Amino acid sequence: MAPYPVALYSCNTSPLFFFSSKSFSLLHSLLLPPHPSSSSSLLTPGLHSSSSLLSSQSAGPFSCCPPRVSTAPVEYATPFPGFDFGHELNRLRALRSRLSSASSLGEKHRVIDADPRVSHFFHSGSAGLLARASGPLGFDSYELFLLKCLVAGGQEHVLGTWEGEVESVRSSVKAALYALVEMIERLDVNGAEGVGKRKIGGCLEDEEVQDLKKLLKTLREMEEFYDCIGGIIGYQIMVLELLNESTLESRTTHWPQHALASIESEFVEIHSPSGIDLSRNTGYASQAALWGIEGLPDLGEIYPLGGSADRLGLVDPDTGECLPAAMLPYCGRTLLEGLIRDLQAREFLYYKLYGRQCITPVAIMTSSAKNNHERITSLCEKLQWFGRGQSSFQLFEQPLVPAVCAEDGQWMVWKPFMPVCKPGGHGVIWKLAYDKGVFQWFYDHGRKGATVRQVSNVVAATDVTLLALAGIGLRHRKAEFPANTNILYVDLPSVELVASCKDESSLPGMVLNIKKPIVYMDQFGNRHSVTGGRLECTMQNIADKFANTYSSRCYKAIEDDLDTFIVCNERRRVTSSAKKKRKHSDKSLHQTPEGSLLDIMRNAHDILSQCDIKLPEIEGNDKYLDSGPPFLILLHPALGPLWEVIRQKFSGGSISKGSELKVDVAEFLWRDVELDGSLIIEADNAMGSTKLDDSGEPILKYGLRCGRCKLQNVKVLNDGIDWKFRGNIYWKHDVRRFESLKVKLHGNAEFEANDVTIQGNHVFEVPDGHKLTITAAPAGFDAQLIPIAPNLMDTGSWHWNYMIIGTNIQLELVGS
Repeated sequence: MAPYPVALYSCNTSPLFFFSSKSFSLLHSLLLPPHPSSSSSLLTPGLHSSSSLLSSQSAGPFSCCPPRVSTAPVEYATPFPGFDFGHELNRLRALRSRLSSASSLGEKHRVIDADPRVSHFFHSGSAGLLARASGPLGFDSYELFLLKCLVAGGQEHVLGTWEGEVESVRSSVKAALYALVEMIERLDVNGAEGVGKRKIGGCLEDEEVQDLKKLLKTLREMEEFYDCIGGIIGYQIMVLELLNESTLESRTTHWPQHALASIESEFVEIHSPSGIDLSRNTGYASQAALWGIEGLPDLGEIYPLGGSADRLGLVDPDTGECLPAAMLPYCGRTLLEGLIRDLQAREFLYYKLYGRQCITPVAIMTSSAKNNHERITSLCEKLQWFGRGQSSFQLFEQPLVPAVCAEDGQWMVWKPFMPVCKPGGHGVIWKLAYDKGVFQWFYDHGRKGATVRQVSNVVAATDVTLLALAGIGLRHRKAEFPANTNILYVDLPSVELVASCKDESSLPGMVLNIKKPIVYMDQFGNRHSVTGGRLECTMQNIADKFANTYSSRCYKAIEDDLDTFIVCNERRRVTSSAKKKRKHSDKSLHQTPEGSLLDIMRNAHDILSQCDIKLPEIEGNDKYLDSGPPFLILLHPALGPLWEVIRQKFSGGSISKGSELKVDVAEFLWRDVELDGSLIIEADNAMGSTKLDDSGEPILKYGLRCGRCKLQNVKVLNDGIDWKFRGNIYWKHDVRRFESLKVKLHGNAEFEANDVTIQGNHVFEVPDGHKLTITAAPAGFDAQLIPIAPNLMDTGSWHWNYMIIGTNIQLELVGS
């Protein structure tokens, strides 16, 4: 297989859209101006019901009874066939320029009030009435400014939907305003708490007030995060610019040949990058991995977990709520637990080599999509911060951004005040990390660089990949590794310099992906599919800011002098993702949990074959579309994670087709073991045990009171997994078994089996502080349980001693 070079990874777009509201509320009326370019059209989503609107009485000057509309599924018409992108962009750019020159909030109000769209919307004293309403509804002057920005950006429909001609809308606005005045005059603010679902002033229900507050939170986050491009107005400008470019590109797909030839002449040559192939240059790979281990105390870890992962279709089986990708149960644990376990394996290796504890600080970007932030925080708390201490984690939440219609950039809405919002891509992580003080937090922990890993990539920590990547970056002081977005190395000061820019440089690779329809459910349970997208940033594009220039053309031998670098490895040791749910009719397993599990099995086959262990071959993915893999082998990453370490713990024997091997302990020896069935080894203390620190938090102490297992000249024979059971979910490691051999090590328990055949269904549960030895006997086998000597309680009766010899790691078995 060819090595997998770096590649840019295209962003994916999550579903977003428009809706039809059931009711008409106060601010629905307040914020609905006609389109400035036409007196006969409204800036609406262009919705048309397939059923007639239900009749309603017209609202009087002191009445705010909402007209009702049909809840039947709606059809979508193109809102603006001739939408003038140029006119709207010019207006918004001019407004952004004037706002950027305003030195105070009051001045910003005066600037935005002068915008034709805003002034038209707030005509006939409406602005003053809205300002008077801000007290009872909890607005402040800044939030009122945010609502004005929403209107100025052409998104007043977010505040509600309407029907009829322009004049009827204006009459409704006046009626609502009069009702609002009456409400303000009579409202007993002190008695407003606990009113449940009643309407405030006959116009806004408590639920709608809460939705409005959520909208204001979204607008505040947008205004503050996108300040480098002009806040809410700048966001809309960028959306329209990208949509306009897309429109122009579609118009130039049939350019004359001479025009294309002229464009092509602008490009002289494009060269593919060169880099180290870790799969071929194994000596350098080993050296680079050692640099990575040695430099672990200088490294942080960054996880962008804010994505909504809609393609996974992950749902809580108990509540039916949608779940983020980090919560996907994969191979017996969530994906987030898998990331931390991989990191702990590298820290365990550092401990074994240098005898020192190293806890890497982890920064996690979350979002509010699918309660992402709350769920991740809850998982960390439940698992006691993985025995690392809460202070070693920094969670920071990325803002959600509205989905827009591809026709004209209108924000999609699923209920009043509630635009369809999704995370704005993993590229926002750099600026957000700067805004939230994450870079300084890493510096306070003494870190210089960081590895960045996507949660859905389940193979990134295989063998030398991550360690060599970080090692080269640290050793040669590189700014960035512009790899596939699943794995990155970054120099923290270099990235912070870009992230702190006050322009769009801090938001690398902004894109608007509108290739796929946005699918969503409105408040009435109707499903919608609309062509659109959201403004996203791509994480790896920050590498574009680290370009090197020279006074003359360079041909060779400049790679070492560049700020960026590249390495290659076998694809299945670099990236294999579990990011989309496989449909039953799919003929491809690409990027599915099923497909990524097969790559894990291929990697297991590769390393164990190097240990002179005979295994069945794994064929192409199409062979396993309707069946499980040829075997299940799940090895704890702390057994290595480097393959040269694993090769010294495993040697000889065989694993038959249909067998299952799970080894969840780092101190392990396999010598000439023949497995035909299921063998499961689990340890409470796979890498060490926890102790309370000064603040009372449990901290994992590597190497302390580890569980241990040795198997020498052993045959394990049982019926194993029921491969015909249709309920097996192999990538979850959720399978039905006929028989198995299970070894459960509690605390510092040890298990040894020598020169013996263990046949049938058995569970060996070894208590803390004891050693269980299995040997051959005429009736099958004998089991002897003895206590571990007091002086060996912490270190065990045997252990692996790790030594660095040249560029390699050599293991020595110490003890009995």
